[in-house]
Amino acid sequence: MRVGVEVGGTFTDLVAIGKEGIRVAKVPSVPSRPDEGAFNALLASGLTIAEIEDLAHGSTVATNAVLERKGFPTAFVTTEGFRDILALQRHNRTSIYDLEYQKPAPVVKRADCFEVSERILADGSVLTALDEAKVETALIPALKNGGYEAVAVCLLNAYANPAHEEQLRSIIQARLPDLHVTLSSAVTREFREYERASTAAISAYVQPVIDRYIGRFEGRLAENGFKGRFSVMQSNGGRLPAEAMRQSAVTALLSGPAAGVMGATRQASRSGYENLITLDIGGTSTDVSVVTGGKPGLTNEFMIDGLPVRIPVIDINTVGAGGGSIIWIDEGGMLRAGPQSAGADPGPACYGRGGKLPTITDAHVIRQTMRPEAFLGGRMQIDPEASRAVFKPIAEHFGMTLEEAADSAIQLANANIVRAIQLISTERGKDPRDYVMIPYGGAGPLHAAQVAQDLGIRTIVVPPNAGVMSAYGLIASDFVQFESMTHRAVVDVGAGDLVRGIFKEMKDRALTRFHELGLDSNLRLDFIADMRFVGQAFEVPVALSEAEVAKLDGAAIQRLFGTAHEKIYFFGASSDKPIEFVSFRLGISAELADLPVLVETGDYSVEASEIELFDQRQKWQGTLMSRSQIGDGQILTGPMLLEDSTSTLFVPAGWSAAQDENHNLILTRAE
Repeated sequence: MRVGVEVGGTFTDLVAIGKEGIRVAKVPSVPSRPDEGAFNALLASGLTIAEIEDLAHGSTVATNAVLERKGFPTAFVTTEGFRDILALQRHNRTSIYDLEYQKPAPVVKRADCFEVSERILADGSVLTALDEAKVETALIPALKNGGYEAVAVCLLNAYANPAHEEQLRSIIQARLPDLHVTLSSAVTREFREYERASTAAISAYVQPVIDRYIGRFEGRLAENGFKGRFSVMQSNGGRLPAEAMRQSAVTALLSGPAAGVMGATRQASRSGYENLITLDIGGTSTDVSVVTGGKPGLTNEFMIDGLPVRIPVIDINTVGAGGGSIIWIDEGGMLRAGPQSAGADPGPACYGRGGKLPTITDAHVIRQTMRPEAFLGGRMQIDPEASRAVFKPIAEHFGMTLEEAADSAIQLANANIVRAIQLISTERGKDPRDYVMIPYGGAGPLHAAQVAQDLGIRTIVVPPNAGVMSAYGLIASDFVQFESMTHRAVVDVGAGDLVRGIFKEMKDRALTRFHELGLDSNLRLDFIADMRFVGQAFEVPVALSEAEVAKLDGAAIQRLFGTAHEKIYFFGASSDKPIEFVSFRLGISAELADLPVLVETGDYSVEASEIELFDQRQKWQGTLMSRSQIGDGQILTGPMLLEDSTSTLFVPAGWSAAQDENHNLILTRAE
């Protein structure tokens, strides 16, 4: 029995796949106690916890700790003279016309930042040894008396030589064994001092949060007889055993969206689709990503609340266009959708939990593209009159009918989603027309056709049980861990030997680490060199297979870099400018021996009938069916609504749908 439980901002989803078939569950999240929401999902599924062999979990705990500043008291230790690095940050302004602009607040206050006397140079040589006496007399008492639960250590140039960081950790742990110690060299061995410091500080800040959360979860599982494997999802698209995640909490920041991308990639590949644009619309936000050749794109840095985190993550763009996104009128009298959200509490007005503001979900109820009696497969009652009441002021402001106002709100949300997809596709040299769209999340299938049409995409692949795709992605993901290191060197005739030496060093460390975790089978290695023309400010990632590394020489490296640079910047393949390595990244994966198969559960049925709905500023006569009623080879034409227990699919006029042998519903647009 494999079970995935994903805690989202509005709903907590569960997918269980075993010998007895598939079970799915979707229950409201409990924002203040996310582990309670996860156990509510287990209870709603009717599973016997003692029979679960593989439980994978993803949650927003780490993300919320940063966004809401609810981590534990954390200290920051750095080299003498660099105490203010977290406050100084970079000299850029993310909002250049804001006269009252302020830099994002770091998770560690200046009063909690400390210095030690030491200095390592950029080549790794020691200029000044760590002053252990001052550490004992000044730093240790300050940490002891400060009430800290965690400490982040980020010493200058520790990426080149971590000896002083490791020495400092030994002293702190010997004197203060209950203090969580995070080293920047263990989190990211890359240069750019501020980004490394920010990553280490955030990692330390959420470490006790994740540690205690996992501890509580494991305790409740043990009370219910659980003896299986418990793993936690990471932002990079892979999971780790729970014990390992306690030492790598920062990698859990975007675990939910990453799980969705992996689940969508796995499910679409069963039908032969490898170039995908994923569209995950949940209750709070919309997450989009591009998958090329069956592999989600990775980026080595992202921002959370304006603060950089330099770790490998799936390249996901997020906009505030979820089902709970609030519809409002700005100071100029224009209609807006999001980014503020009603979330799970109080939620959209139609939930009947005290929500007083119109949302995207309310708009769908008014348009009748979402039926009140079908919400969560009929397990949750919603109030259509509440939706109409909160939309009335907006309709009156614009002189529209309620249906027109609701339709305008949804078209606006769609436009925001289209722009989000363009940012990670068109603006990065990828034509959306060369991809298929795979929508999921509770509202993804409702918006997919219009978004795809605006992007010129002609094929949409809607997976079974699309509303719980992120939960499926948890159990369909491999065990993965990444490490990185900076090593700057100019590409010359000896570059091949340099790369082979670094690859072997990183490979040996990764294999040892996975062996210690009990992950020894079906291992795969991914190696990336971050390179640039000498003088450039930013790098281009160049993927290298193990076979390519074995036969690399300087000329081959130049060709590979030129090709990668050309794809992004449209020049570089024929350039004779000098090239340099900047850093290297290695990912190790323990691939699943057998992929759990997701199919339509068939536990939801509605009588086929004619319905009336509103779309594109006009009324349509359409058809209502449940997905379980679709026959083999049957071709359906829009407009129509197709429902299952986790989501509703809207097929507009001009689109047709047919289900393939893998239970994926394939939508195509007429010429």
